[in-house]
Amino acid sequence: MAAVFNQPPLSRRILPIFQGYDAFLILAVLLLCAAGLVTMYSSGYDHGTRFVDHARNMALAAGIMFVVAQVPPQRIMHFAVPLYLLGVGLLVAVAMFGLTKKGATRWLNVGVVIQPSEILKIAMPLMLAWWFQRREGQVRATDFLVAALLLVAPVGLIMKQPDLGTALLVLAAGLAVIFFAGFPWKLIVPPVVIGAVAVVLIIMYEPTLCADGFDWRILHDYQKQRVCTLLDPSKDPLGKGFHIIQGMIAIGSGGVDGKGFMQGTQTHLEFIPERTTDFIFAAYSEEFGLMGNLFLIFSFLFLIFRGLLIAVDAPTLFSRLMAGAVTMIFFTYAFVNMGMVSGILPVVGVPLPFISYGGTAMVTLGLGLGILMSISRARKLALKNAEGMEIG
Repeated sequence: MAAVFNQPPLSRRILPIFQGYDAFLILAVLLLCAAGLVTMYSSGYDHGTRFVDHARNMALAAGIMFVVAQVPPQRIMHFAVPLYLLGVGLLVAVAMFGLTKKGATRWLNVGVVIQPSEILKIAMPLMLAWWFQRREGQVRATDFLVAALLLVAPVGLIMKQPDLGTALLVLAAGLAVIFFAGFPWKLIVPPVVIGAVAVVLIIMYEPTLCADGFDWRILHDYQKQRVCTLLDPSKDPLGKGFHIIQGMIAIGSGGVDGKGFMQGTQTHLEFIPERTTDFIFAAYSEEFGLMGNLFLIFSFLFLIFRGLLIAVDAPTLFSRLMAGAVTMIFFTYAFVNMGMVSGILPVVGVPLPFISYGGTAMVTLGLGLGILMSISRARKLALKNAEGMEIG
């Protein structure tokens, strides 16, 4: 007698794929994506297909997030070492025979032109989270030293390209993992104090340090110029200081309510350089003013707060470290971009998440969101299964 197996209907087999998603995280991302699309339409409508391409990049990031969210955190951990080694290997290849554009060697032609440093934004915290997961319960000082070496190697290669913005993001992601892994406070405070003192001294001795011919040794000339321009952009208002001055003018001219959608004169008369990429926050501020900025800052804080809650509730050390690091990547992106456009930080070429145009950065953000969603989803599904077993 033939056995008959009843398969569940297709709807029941597909439904689990869409269960367990974090509604608050999705809401935060939707708010930022809406702001990004509105801003890109206004600032980039005369930049060819920028708006359409930006929407396409968002759709691509959403697809990546959806796919990665299906992968349990335990499986994501298996990609840590291969992805890290691949990223470092490609950085070495860039140093040996990379493509040079505008004085920077950051790209590699492997059939298509790629920027390997972008891989490390996710591979770096993934690798360190894997390392500390293996050392859970027996972390020693030497383990933090190994973590530091794993971090310094790719950051040094990225700095050599040179690419200060990406190096800063990779460094921030790695330091976040080391901090969340339990790095002692007594070792954190001295570098912070030294950094604060260094900033004060640079401001005090700016005329000497920024004089022609003065060699900073540890920084490239263009990096020195960025710091000096930040301290006094009026020294070269039509050159190095133009970006900062025009950004601050646009932000200030927005006032409380802004000039209105597509009414920004600094933006549409093309006074704001890179108005669809690094300096899009200036264009946004001009048209939507202080109220619009408060909405944008609230949306980022909402995203960051939700990410940290996911990290706190994560069941394993790897998940907690990875969720915390990915969340801090979003914070670093937003803080550095808003800071440099506002004249608080040097211009380092960091995009504003979901707002700035850029396909590679959007893919990285989608991957990070996918990891956060995977961690949150795994916990929710585990709790649901546990409740089902108790009822049964």
